[in-house]
Amino acid sequence: MRAFNFSPGPAVLPLEVLEQARSELLDWRRSGMSVMEISHRSAAFMQVAAEAEADLRDLLAIPGNYRVLFLQGGASAQFSLVPLNLAGPRSTVDYINTGHWSQRAIAEGGRYCKVQYRRRCRRQLHTRSAAERASVQRGRAYVHYTPNGDHRGVEFGYVPATRNVPLVADMSSSILSRPIDVRQFGLIYAGAQEKHRTRRPDGGDRAR
Repeated sequence: MRAFNFSPGPAVLPLEVLEQARSELLDWRRSGMSVMEISHRSAAFMQVAAEAEADLRDLLAIPGNYRVLFLQGGASAQFSLVPLNLAGPRSTVDYINTGHWSQRAIAEGGRYCKVQYRRRCRRQLHTRSAAERASVQRGRAYVHYTPNGDHRGVEFGYVPATRNVPLVADMSSSILSRPIDVRQFGLIYAGAQEKHRTRRPDGGDRAR
């Protein structure tokens, strides 16, 4: 009998996935090696990367004008890479503060640009009126928020309206948990190590 893990962090994987990984651990696709041992420049690995991108594009309906990047460093590396790539030292950016992970992003973003807008709205996150009051001023390089960013359960139930300002989202704890319209975002990033499973009102569960 297998356990069900609802703790934060990695959760239970389907048994068939684990069994396939076990069967291919020593000999992946008759290569004589594990998938963890093959060269990252080999044709076999490039095929794996292409298949992973195709699957992700299919699951999220990612438009063709969006790039998909698989990077090292996890989501925390993006706390620096986002302002370094999307803003300059004199740029002003907006961060919506929803808890622990957004606070870490704010602290890191402040090293590279001016963080002008910080809002802690724990009691109002589930209402659109909070987003309307959190109006975005023109000239911002981007707006950053974490849809599900706190171990106490703070979660956005909507996508903030940012007009023509690019919206950046750290979806490490929510990506692939529900359909999203990628076109509403300028940039989405997520750490692949995260996989949560939450209980739905109808009694089912969903992976996070």
